[in-house]
Amino acid sequence: MKNSKLKYIFYFSSALLLFYMVLSGRKAGISCDEMLHYNHSQAVYRYFESHGADKSALNTPVSHLKYYGQSYDNAVTFLSRYFGIEDVYTFRGLMSSIAGWVVVLITSFFALWLSGYRSAVFVILLFGLSPTFLGHSQNNLKDIPFALSYIASAFFIIRYLGSGKKISITGLLLITFSIAFSISIRAGGLVLICYLYFFYFVLLLFKYFKTKEVDFRTELKRFFQITGISVVAWFLSTLLWPFALQDPVNNVLESYKVMAHFPSTFRQIFEGRNEWSDFMPWYYLPKSMLITIPVVILSGLLLFVILAKYSIPAEKRIAYGMIIFSVVFPMAFVILEKSNLYSSWRQFLFLYPAIVLLAAIGFHCFFDFLKTKWLKWASAIGLVILSIHPARYMAENAVYSYMYYNQLVGGMNGAFGNYETDYYYVSHKEASEWLCGYLENKNFNTRVKVGATYSIDWLFRNHPEVETSVFRNEEKSQYDWDYAIIVNRYITPFQLKTGLWPPKNSIHTIFADGVAICAVLERRTKDDFYGYVALSEGRNQDAINYYKNALKTDSSDEMIFYNFGAALYKDKQYLKADSVLKKALIINPDFESGLMYLGNIALSHNRTDEAVMYYERVIKANRKYYEAYVGLAEIYVGKEDDKARSFLRTCLKMDPHFKPALSVMAETYRISDPELARKYDVLVNSIK
Repeated sequence: MKNSKLKYIFYFSSALLLFYMVLSGRKAGISCDEMLHYNHSQAVYRYFESHGADKSALNTPVSHLKYYGQSYDNAVTFLSRYFGIEDVYTFRGLMSSIAGWVVVLITSFFALWLSGYRSAVFVILLFGLSPTFLGHSQNNLKDIPFALSYIASAFFIIRYLGSGKKISITGLLLITFSIAFSISIRAGGLVLICYLYFFYFVLLLFKYFKTKEVDFRTELKRFFQITGISVVAWFLSTLLWPFALQDPVNNVLESYKVMAHFPSTFRQIFEGRNEWSDFMPWYYLPKSMLITIPVVILSGLLLFVILAKYSIPAEKRIAYGMIIFSVVFPMAFVILEKSNLYSSWRQFLFLYPAIVLLAAIGFHCFFDFLKTKWLKWASAIGLVILSIHPARYMAENAVYSYMYYNQLVGGMNGAFGNYETDYYYVSHKEASEWLCGYLENKNFNTRVKVGATYSIDWLFRNHPEVETSVFRNEEKSQYDWDYAIIVNRYITPFQLKTGLWPPKNSIHTIFADGVAICAVLERRTKDDFYGYVALSEGRNQDAINYYKNALKTDSSDEMIFYNFGAALYKDKQYLKADSVLKKALIINPDFESGLMYLGNIALSHNRTDEAVMYYERVIKANRKYYEAYVGLAEIYVGKEDDKARSFLRTCLKMDPHFKPALSVMAETYRISDPELARKYDVLVNSIK
């Protein structure tokens, strides 16, 4: 196809994709991270508005958000404040979509520079078939802008180093601003400065070994340009970042260290079981990418690997090597560092543009390799067939595109219960809108209490008659609510796979590709809540009566059985308590609190072997349930001290400041090594 036609196709497809992305962004849900970052951006706004007097943006002990530059988030909030935009989340969706589209545009220009318009068109086509990327482009003002800064920096750096021509001022500014933009979003953008120097020295060595000559004056000038770019980019990156402004060097470096080993850890479903993010297998990241990137793009990547050696011009091979390095290095780094990874590969969306670029080049090389027209037509049909799966999914689940799974795991149905689906709580919006309509039709005259597994304040802002609250799904029976919105995040794989979720009191379910991702519950009795209040106040007999009534209405909540069992035990009805707690395990065999309680009951009645069994089940279900290690250790103290210490060391390796474990460790040395026992005692007393 002639370049002129391809050029028109390129611009038309770019405009078409922009239209689709903006339209889908306006309808997008609100993610849990988006709420956090929007609230922090307001704190940043107050910091600058008060000229630094309001320091709430610097005090984030739980969220750790002071370590994020999140400049794009901040800029969007500044704009919404300046223009008086009230529907801030719709505006944020629009701005996120625009950032995502610019990612596509920059990547396509990269492809155009490398191999022409056909590759650029392939880039747009493949991005248009990328549910995960397009889904995050709807509401992710952190990872999508970071992806933009990363691919832009890679493009401008490689073009600058590989052109062999005198670089323009515009070219230098583009590199500077793109690197600054990257660091200002995440401190991990510092790696781009390392790339700049590394690629420069690699290219210098290549030139030397190839020609045996180096123009030292030119190279020295370029070295000083690189240094100037790095210094200015570092300075610019701090301008919208309160924490970095306090100490532009040390605080940026501290932020990088925190981000490289993020302190907060989360439990998530991977390969059919719940596991902590800092204990994921080494292949968590590559496998997450493999099963969620559309097969059509994986095919293009495979074609690139096979054909690149024969199809890529010699003068461009270094450029391609740099692109490949920019993809492989971050993945290798986090695998070797055993970094804390969660939420699929959301944090590594910045690698995706380069992956799409290489896949597009792979298809370009493949169609160049084919010599006959009928082979090209057959291949084009094959490309269309591979495109059907992601295209159909997005057409039917546009708002939930980000949770796409490919054919390698059987799509969403194959992933359900084996991998996370709505880990970003995006379905809260649709569920809330449905519930708003439902309540309006009910014509309530009294205040309605609506709870959810993440904040829904914004979604009910126009309904003053609704009082909202937040609770964990497993603790919902302990809160006062009339309706609840429950996303399938933190629901156990057992309950998902056996159909125990959504529960029977669901009045509306949100589906993505036929899979239940969110449920609206209507409370049929508050006896479970009243029972919990009675139990908390020590009115055990009242609690027992309430729970008996509650179970007549709802026998699918393990926490009701747990609290019922606790009330019975405190009322000295030990056999009944044991029986009730075991019923909780039928609903959830990995119910940690129930297992722990049963272990404690067994131990208190000298059924040691049974207690060991329950404690071990607790640890198998949740390796960070530290009390179970202490329970096991206490069984062996004075009998098998080495075994007791082994359990305690495992616990203390995960949490060195867990006082009960340190106290029991002291007891294991009380007779054999009194001095060491005293040291542990001192350590226990030093922990607040």
